[in-house]
Amino acid sequence: MHKIIKPKILYFGTPVVLISTLNEDGTPNLAPISSAWWLGQSCMLGMSRFSKTVQNLERERECVLNLPSADLVEAVDQLALLTGKNTVPKYKEKMGYRYEPDKFEIAGLHQSPSTLVKPPRVAECPVQLEAVVQIINPIHDSNSSLAAIEVSIERVHVEENLLVDVEKDYIDPEKWNPLIMNFCEFFGLSGKLHPSKLVPAFGLPQKNNQIEQIEITK
Repeated sequence: MHKIIKPKILYFGTPVVLISTLNEDGTPNLAPISSAWWLGQSCMLGMSRFSKTVQNLERERECVLNLPSADLVEAVDQLALLTGKNTVPKYKEKMGYRYEPDKFEIAGLHQSPSTLVKPPRVAECPVQLEAVVQIINPIHDSNSSLAAIEVSIERVHVEENLLVDVEKDYIDPEKWNPLIMNFCEFFGLSGKLHPSKLVPAFGLPQKNNQIEQIEITK
């Protein structure tokens, strides 16, 4: 039997993204977010317009979307209550946030130079997406501070051991185990449940009846 409820947030589970941006002084900021989805060569992000990350995106128009695997959960959790704003907003202060200028060090992560944008990549993340901001819009709810941000993916870096074949641009979904945020809790993936009829329907390559992902970059 279903029950009508009014949940505080709608947060049914999306991959965690560590988004790296540049501060005014050229130092990197690193923030975990979990409102992100991809379509074609673009990604939609949901964040507070008052966050340091969105301020950096408005000014610099560049970022890197670093996708951690499930085994990086402890590093990601170290960033959960940190902010790059040296004057912590009152609402975040009440939640336990504190200012931290060097989030890479706190999380035990390392910077890796990007090739097309200025913000650094997170070396430990198996998937790193260099991106450029296209549109930043407030969401329709007038009582919300959230913004919907569209970025175009300009370059994709993927660990070779995640690929079906290093000569092909296909990620093996059975090797990729993204960190998932589900109602503010961390999860990984279970094993594959069932082959999908979409594989032949979309003309996707197959390997031993296992799905290979559609090409994502050249």
